[in-house]
Amino acid sequence: MSLTVAIQMDSMERINIEADSTFALALEAQARGHRLYHYFARDLTLADGALTAIARPLTVKREQGRHFELGKVETLDLARMDVVLMRQDPPFDMAYITATHLLEHVRGKTLIVNDPVAVRNAPEKIFATHFPGLMPETLITSDRAAIEAFRAKHGDIILKPLFGNGGVGVFRLRPEDENLNALLEIFTQLYREPIIVQRYLPAVREGDKRIILIEGEPVGAVLRVPAKGEARANLHVGGTAKKTSLTAREHDICAAIGPTLRKLGLVFVGIDVIGDYLTEINVTSPTGIQEIDRLDKVKLEALVWDAIEKRLSKSAAKS
Repeated sequence: MSLTVAIQMDSMERINIEADSTFALALEAQARGHRLYHYFARDLTLADGALTAIARPLTVKREQGRHFELGKVETLDLARMDVVLMRQDPPFDMAYITATHLLEHVRGKTLIVNDPVAVRNAPEKIFATHFPGLMPETLITSDRAAIEAFRAKHGDIILKPLFGNGGVGVFRLRPEDENLNALLEIFTQLYREPIIVQRYLPAVREGDKRIILIEGEPVGAVLRVPAKGEARANLHVGGTAKKTSLTAREHDICAAIGPTLRKLGLVFVGIDVIGDYLTEINVTSPTGIQEIDRLDKVKLEALVWDAIEKRLSKSAAKS
């Protein structure tokens, strides 16, 4: 099966080839003989119901600084692509949402991973709230009194922007901390959306576990351990990747959300678990493939492409 694959992502120049999951997916696709194209979300054009992208043929290799080549500019009819990988990084803002609306015009003609309607309807921190009993105590609000009451009840809390990513803007407030009012003022100035507040989970000191699910099934995990003096475990802010396995509770979490992920066309998903609690469901541009590959001696990108090719085969058999 030789496919034409358009990858909607950020600049190839800036990626870290030792950590970027999209790069691993591109390498695997190329090894399978698939033809790759690269374009930016801003390169999309909708005219008379036809969605096109100003794109360039892409070749990749694992050689830092020389890890990609782009061919001459072409105008792609995305309805004629076999696959579109929607892999640009968040923030999950109106530009991101607009891209999902545009891609919806080729949905059903082209396999989009992940499904743009599902991505639009499943922002990480809100999507997780649809699975009762899996999250720590959580409050989503703009009401200062509600936040103060939540803090009075739980003491040690985490504040973070509702549509943030990568640990940016995440604050821990201990009971004695006097900065709540100042932080709420800053959040109000920076964001129009409500704030998400959660009970602090001391288990984060042992690590924040990223679990990769493909077609709703867990296929691997990495434990991200925060640096000393840091409340965030994200790898790009100093967290350390460590080998891990899934607990019985984590298998239960995956079993609870897996059928919904499959039904919605969320082929490649990353969830975050701290202790016994689900904190996020990442459907926009999940990461973690390369860290798990190295630690577990596996090749998760191959499993992603197996799933994509299986979906295409099933679709072809029905038509």
